[in-house]
Amino acid sequence: MIPRPRGAGVVFHGVRLFIPGDIMSPLFFFSSRRLAGGWSVPVLSWTLLAFAYGAVGAAPARPNIVLIMADDMGYECVSSNGGSTYRTPRIDSLAKSGIRFLNGHSQPICTPSRVQIMTGFYNNRNYIRFGFLDPEVTTFGHVLKAAGYKTCIAGKWQLQGGLEGPRHFGFDEYCLWQLTRRPSRYANPGLEVNGKLMDYKNGEYGPDLVSDYLCGFIERNKDVPFFAYYPMILPHWPFEPTPDSPDYDKTFPGAKGIGKMKYFKDMVSYTDKLVGKVVDKLEALGLREKTLVIFTGDNGTYVKIVSNLNGAKYPGGKGSTRDNGTHVPLVASWPGTAAAGQVSDALVDFSDILPTLAEVGGAKLPSKLTYEGLSLAPLLEGKPFKGRDSIYCWYHRNGIRGKESQHTRDREFKLYATGRYFNVAEDLLEKKPLETAALTGAGRSAYNALKTALARELEATRKATAALKKRGFGGAEKKQGKNKTNKAKSAEKKQKKEKKEKSRD
Repeated sequence: MIPRPRGAGVVFHGVRLFIPGDIMSPLFFFSSRRLAGGWSVPVLSWTLLAFAYGAVGAAPARPNIVLIMADDMGYECVSSNGGSTYRTPRIDSLAKSGIRFLNGHSQPICTPSRVQIMTGFYNNRNYIRFGFLDPEVTTFGHVLKAAGYKTCIAGKWQLQGGLEGPRHFGFDEYCLWQLTRRPSRYANPGLEVNGKLMDYKNGEYGPDLVSDYLCGFIERNKDVPFFAYYPMILPHWPFEPTPDSPDYDKTFPGAKGIGKMKYFKDMVSYTDKLVGKVVDKLEALGLREKTLVIFTGDNGTYVKIVSNLNGAKYPGGKGSTRDNGTHVPLVASWPGTAAAGQVSDALVDFSDILPTLAEVGGAKLPSKLTYEGLSLAPLLEGKPFKGRDSIYCWYHRNGIRGKESQHTRDREFKLYATGRYFNVAEDLLEKKPLETAALTGAGRSAYNALKTALARELEATRKATAALKKRGFGGAEKKQGKNKTNKAKSAEKKQKKEKKEKSRD
């Protein structure tokens, strides 16, 4: 069984509240009252509580937020997008209840996408290296926690930071795989749960344990605003049977069935099933109309997987800046607020997610930071929404400055910093670069707009690179990776030593 943290609530004027520690700032005047069990609970004025949490009769209550991100599941894997290789009835139902986006884009692989979606910044500004999140960044966990949300992350981490890392980045609770180690993620997994290493040997399935924890978090916090970030473990390689597969083996942790298409299909189906499990929990608790649910994928599908999209073969493009590497499913459902059955052609990328969550959650963005993303809140709430003319991508797996790929794009065209220019709507694999000198009229205008947008980002890249290099990042690969990893290991070793010494005292 996964342990869960204990907590205490405050009943104030008939409303049950959790008071996060970081809300106790000079803005709030409070006294302390001793309750049974030794809890010392701050008692705030009704005016200040109304300011922090939203009072009855004021603006509509802020929604709970559940952000789900599948691992290695491209746009073509969702049947409502036109995919015919897989069945995704629960994701399709989620799309029917809200907005399905035609032009949602991630980064080409997992860590860059995680960094971008969590911080709201393009990778040119704060990406350091694969498997690492800069400890100085502000995440959506920080932003929503400061606004009074209870926060949880459950699923895949892959960002280092040690056992205290998730809390450092704004999460009250966590249940994660690949935080400080890489054991099995599927059958008989190893997880890390709120500072404890948990190993399961009785046929448990990692994605089930993680989703159980997430549903438990939702139930424990049903009476307060919560933010649940669910970066799923599925359907990433190794391709193995799921508990719904006829040949699931409870005794075998490891890479069984690698490369077998039938197991990837099973894993996509199980991904869909777990999305439904979370939605069902919200329904059972009467929270569905009070909750914004967003579903997306962190990058394109594994390169050896070929699927069918709109009647044509569609190869997986994970790791590529081509559209099959960054085009991901994106669905937003908020019943009663976002009208059902919408299909949006808005151009969206992961830099838009943090500003969106902040606006719908009534959270203030840090004044010292400049965000380039655009909040989708007006679109969700049925208000006028202009959208973006272009989006940008900076990509190098290991964060090596000067060796990155950079491009800007709109719905049809993509312009690389190298000068290569493609009509990606007609040339998915980017085999036919366009002759820019021959462009006229609307074609020339579209090219010029992307060129201007790219020039702005190239300058942002120059400034960010200089700042990162002053901190010792962005240089040679050995320095970028090995030295910094050793530094992180030394810090973790020191932390373990201090804990051991404390336990002796």
